[in-house]
Amino acid sequence: MDHKTNIHELKEMVRKFCEDRDWNQYHGAKDLAIGISTEAAELLEIFRFKSEDEIRGLFKNPEKKEHISEEVSDVLYFLLRFAQMNNIDMATAINDKIEKNNRKYPVDKYKGLNKKYNEY
Repeated sequence: MDHKTNIHELKEMVRKFCEDRDWNQYHGAKDLAIGISTEAAELLEIFRFKSEDEIRGLFKNPEKKEHISEEVSDVLYFLLRFAQMNNIDMATAINDKIEKNNRKYPVDKYKGLNKKYNEY
């Protein structure tokens, strides 16, 4: 479904869900930033103290993968809501950031430096 849904549609889904429940009052920038951090910590907790083999096993287990997917969704939900409430165009923001990172980390200087992460 990722290939069929754009960021605007996701932001609108989240906006409608929240506005249908009158949650705008709870969604200031600070509260949403806390939500992003809290949900990211819940995602991190799943992987805490796990070896790479154990982590691969998590993704092979349907229940564990569902739990991981739910936590990823929670992080994205808060991130989309943060952007929606604060008029941040996420496509522009990520494009601008990638352009900055391209200048900061040129391919010819960084590609292949860390073989551990190139195994994936």
